[in-house]
Amino acid sequence: MKALSLLALVLAAIVWPAGPALAAKAPSPALEGLDALYPELDALYRELHQNPELSLQEEKTAAKLAERLRKLGFEVTQKVGGHGVVAVLRNGKGPTVLLRTDLDALPVEEKTGLPYASKVMAQDDSGQSVPVMHACGHDVHMTVWTGTATLLARAKDRWRGTLVMVGQPAEERGSGARRMLEDGLYKRFPKPDFAVAVHNSASAVAGSVEYVSGYALANVDSVDITLYGKGGHGAYPHTTVDPIVLAARTILSLQTLVSREKSPLEPAVVTVGSVHGGTKHNIIPDEVKLQLTVRSYKPEVRKQLLAGIERVVNAEATAAGAPRKPEVAVTEGTPATYNDPELTKRLIGAVTRVLGKENIREAQPVMGGEDFSEYSLAGVPAVMLWLGTVEPKRHAEAKAAGETLPSLHSPLFAPDRERTLRTGVTTLTTSALELLGKP
Repeated sequence: MKALSLLALVLAAIVWPAGPALAAKAPSPALEGLDALYPELDALYRELHQNPELSLQEEKTAAKLAERLRKLGFEVTQKVGGHGVVAVLRNGKGPTVLLRTDLDALPVEEKTGLPYASKVMAQDDSGQSVPVMHACGHDVHMTVWTGTATLLARAKDRWRGTLVMVGQPAEERGSGARRMLEDGLYKRFPKPDFAVAVHNSASAVAGSVEYVSGYALANVDSVDITLYGKGGHGAYPHTTVDPIVLAARTILSLQTLVSREKSPLEPAVVTVGSVHGGTKHNIIPDEVKLQLTVRSYKPEVRKQLLAGIERVVNAEATAAGAPRKPEVAVTEGTPATYNDPELTKRLIGAVTRVLGKENIREAQPVMGGEDFSEYSLAGVPAVMLWLGTVEPKRHAEAKAAGETLPSLHSPLFAPDRERTLRTGVTTLTTSALELLGKP
């Protein structure tokens, strides 16, 4: 029989969830503890789900994860870039691998009807009381991350190197990764050779993993525009400069940035999601406010769109005879997530040997955004893998009926818990083992 490397033996022995099937006991020295660990992870998941915290308020969530990793022997530092957690486990000479989870939840009222559904209310930045839910599945991410840290800490004889576990705040605000990096993530702690994360997919079957090589998620920019006019009586429009008409023309002109100025081979989106102006039927207001979301992949397309927005807005205001120059501000932004092609191929090869090729699928890039992209901008190869969450029978029924399943950020989003968690821990642990050094 041809000799196999230690990792190949580990991977060949694993028979974790495939499609509808749940995991059988795995003889792999690194992963065989998952069966015994699963009840603890299940309890952690339900606890996290019932106690979500909004972005920049993740204090209790961070403390909970920090305490668990501290007990596993990690060197744990809290309050990095806000409520960020960095846990380091050194295990001899070898590569440094960063595994990231996000901590925050969303201002969404849960409507899943689950016995462990969130009933939490919290105050947002404006002081308003809002419901809170892990509607993007960060509770899954945290549980998978904790399970992976546990298995790797208990199997130090199977790998060499440095493991850096990052619990990141404020992903939903697009600022948490940047805050942690600005607070010295790559200077105060070992700089990684690789960065890996998993993310829920609300459309993929539980037990499966999807991947995208290259650009996977978009540049995301929020643009606030204030258009100025000259208000007056609606019966005498000739005495005014109507900012509502100006807004209408501007909205239509902005669409030409995608349809007529950008190459049709380069994806982009310019969406006006909010228009606010006026108070009454017969009053022409002094101003109208627009809020835009702008999506792209390549940096040059991003630059072209943002410059084009300012040009179009100013030109339309000039054409309308506006009394003041419009205000255009980019208020939030995250760069596109780029999955390093070589690293993607390597990780998918390892995960395929575990889950079977029938449970690995190449997906299409999406126009959603993720600040995991920040970790790779400093020259660190990074990959985010998509984790299926939909119960197989439910997935098949929806597909047959042409039904759209609840998306991420939906009050109805509810992962198929056990398949998702087991597959996630297996995927992230396998990825780490593939990248870390061998004894």
